[in-house]
This record gives sequence, C-alpha cells and structure tokens, in this order.
Amino acid sequence: MLRKPAENPPWNKNQGRHVQQPHDESDTNIPKRSHYFSASRYYCVETICAPCGAVIAWTKFVKSESTTNILKFLEDVYPDEELRPDYICIDKACKLLQTADANGSWVDWFKSSRFVVDGYHYTNHHSDDYLFRKWCNPAPQDSSAPNFVYIAQDRNGERYHKRAFNTQACEQLNSWLGGFESIMKCMTPSNFNWFIHSMIFYHTQQVIKWQNSQNFSIISEDFEHDDGLL
Repeated sequence: MLRKPAENPPWNKNQGRHVQQPHDESDTNIPKRSHYFSASRYYCVETICAPCGAVIAWTKFVKSESTTNILKFLEDVYPDEELRPDYICIDKACKLLQTADANGSWVDWFKSSRFVVDGYHYTNHHSDDYLFRKWCNPAPQDSSAPNFVYIAQDRNGERYHKRAFNTQACEQLNSWLGGFESIMKCMTPSNFNWFIHSMIFYHTQQVIKWQNSQNFSIISEDFEHDDGLL
C-alpha cells in the first residue's frame, strides 16, 4: 500500500507521533561551532611568574581569558590566605578588581593581596581613572607601597625613582613562548601539554641558574671589599 507524503490514515495509532530514540537525542556537551574545517583549540595559556621570571604555575583557558577564569586560577593556586602574594601584577588588574568587587571575592583578597597592573599597560589607561590610579598603580608616589620604588642614580650622578621589581615577567615569557607557536599549533593535546611543561621547566631552571650566578658575584665582591678577612 502506497501513501502520500504527510498522509496519516485514521487506523495508524502513532499518528503524528515520533518515537525518540537514544541516538536521536542531542548531545549538549558538544560546543557549537561555525564550521568544521579546523581542529578545536584552546584560547590561551595562562601563567603565574615570580618577579625574577621563574614560573610558579600554568594552565589553559578554553574559551576566553576572562576575569572570572583568572580569579578561579588564582584561587586554585593559592587556596590558603597565608600563601598568597602581597601583590599580583597583571595587565587586567583594573577589570580583575571590578570583578572581585562585584562577586564578593574582593573581601578575601583584600586581606592578603593587592592587584596592580604592569608598567607597560599602566601607560595605556586614562589619567582621570581615579580607581585605577589609586589601587592598581605599579609605582605609587604616595608611599602606599614603598617596596615598589627606590631611589637610584644614573651615570651622571642624578637621582631618580626606579621600579624595584620586574612587572613584565609574564609578558616576557609569553614573547619567548610565541617563537614556538607555529609548531605548537600542529600538536595533539597531550604533546602540547608535555611541550609547554618542558619548556617552562627549562626556562625556570635557566632563571634559577642566572639568579645563583648573580648572588655568587655579589658575595665575591663583598669578600674583595673585606680585604680577604673572614
């Protein structure tokens, strides 16, 4: 018996009804994509560095470098208030401060840490942004952070204010890792994780080696000034 399209005979009990099969159900875990001509990729690699350049932790952000993801990353690395650094320098310090104030986490962070922006991105903000200039200044002149700035002398003997810490350690690390971007784009996730971790480990070892050599040279100069007397 032949039927016309969309014809529902009265004897058909499943008239207008479609039985949902398990393989017909939509998978909500699959993200929406505009095309399928390239493999999925993570948005960025986020790192936490000490002022000397040694890498403390790193992770991958899937979709964006949002302030909520950054706060979550910081909370995972520093779960205890006693272990948190006094200052956290990041290019999105002003937005991070606003997000922490909006979701209430600023109450906990204010007890231990202060968000400041690096020297490069500080010059890109408006001079009339009082909130940013007050709380995110990497070199304040109001004595609110005396360890950030000290008095130095140039080759002509003139005194000037100089930053005591390198606020662009992460930016310098990103610039170095950017040289391997062309090969990292072709790696599988497991190879990518191994490569990033190995390169960061190598970078940290070189930084520690350089720091030890600097400390050794300072100690040697002290011995020379002491006329060999111990």
